[in-house]
Amino acid sequence: MNPQPSPETTPATVPVVESGGWRPPAAAVTRTQFFAVVLLAGVSLVASFMLWQKLSTIQEQLARQSADSGAQAIEARTLARQAQEQARDTAARQAIAETRLSEVALQRSQLEELMQSLSRSRDENLVVDIESALRLAQQQAQIAGSVEPLLAALRTADQRLARAAQPRLARLRAAIVRDIDRIRAASVTDVPGLMGKLDELTRQIDELPLANAVAASNAAASLQKLPPAPEPTWWRRSLGLLREEARGLVRVSRIDQPEAVLLAPEQAFFLRENLKLKLLNARLGLLARQNESARADAAAAAAALNKYFDPTARKTQVAAGLLQQVQAQMKAVELPRVDETLAALATSAAGR
Repeated sequence: MNPQPSPETTPATVPVVESGGWRPPAAAVTRTQFFAVVLLAGVSLVASFMLWQKLSTIQEQLARQSADSGAQAIEARTLARQAQEQARDTAARQAIAETRLSEVALQRSQLEELMQSLSRSRDENLVVDIESALRLAQQQAQIAGSVEPLLAALRTADQRLARAAQPRLARLRAAIVRDIDRIRAASVTDVPGLMGKLDELTRQIDELPLANAVAASNAAASLQKLPPAPEPTWWRRSLGLLREEARGLVRVSRIDQPEAVLLAPEQAFFLRENLKLKLLNARLGLLARQNESARADAAAAAAALNKYFDPTARKTQVAAGLLQQVQAQMKAVELPRVDETLAALATSAAGR
């Protein structure tokens, strides 16, 4: 490039004519450029000033945002620290809560075991009490010869089981109900009435005629059967007495049991006393609930009555019939038992 001449060296008055056209003077170009440069410089200055203000504003905003970011970061760190502390506190509280929860669960399980143990102990005590009451009532029933003590004990046991309301004791209550129905339906001998009959037999023993007194009894019976006759004279009355005495001297009869006919008069007392003792032994056997012994004594008394006493006499027949009734009632003297309830009690006590 060729250096252009400066305005000081170029003459102002000399027009420059180039080939191909006309050009303005150099002085005019210089002013225009000067004004353009000044204008451009002013615009640049204004733009620079505006840019500087904008940059200052941006810097202030950046500084403000940086300060805000720093404060937010500090606050965030503070919040994070607080969150960590809260997390640690929460973890510690959770650990404590879990520990307490485990303790509460352990205490609850122990309490449930204790309640179950108390419930089982209460049920076991109830079962033991009912069993003791039933066994005592059974003994009282055997002594008294009545089923009322046994029925009262069974009803009381049923009421106690109903108040307890334990499902595991339902089978026991059902067994008690069945035993109550069975005892009510059973026919039980009236032991006091049976003893009264034995006492009546004992009192009648002294009035029973022996087998060797048949002739006298027959004579008396024949005299009773004669129709009433007019009052005989003294010699006819004497003749009749002699005739009866003569008939009593000789008697022909069949002897099935010679020892009964040949019984001496002094032995009759001991015979009656032995018969009374057998009846008293039968009575004591009933009181002691020795039923086999009582039956044996009653059978021995019946055999002695049929052997040594007159079977045709009215009193002997009444006594024999009364003794047969006693023997028949002794066969059903056994009181009903509560074996089903006792078995259910044993099963409940065993916990099955």
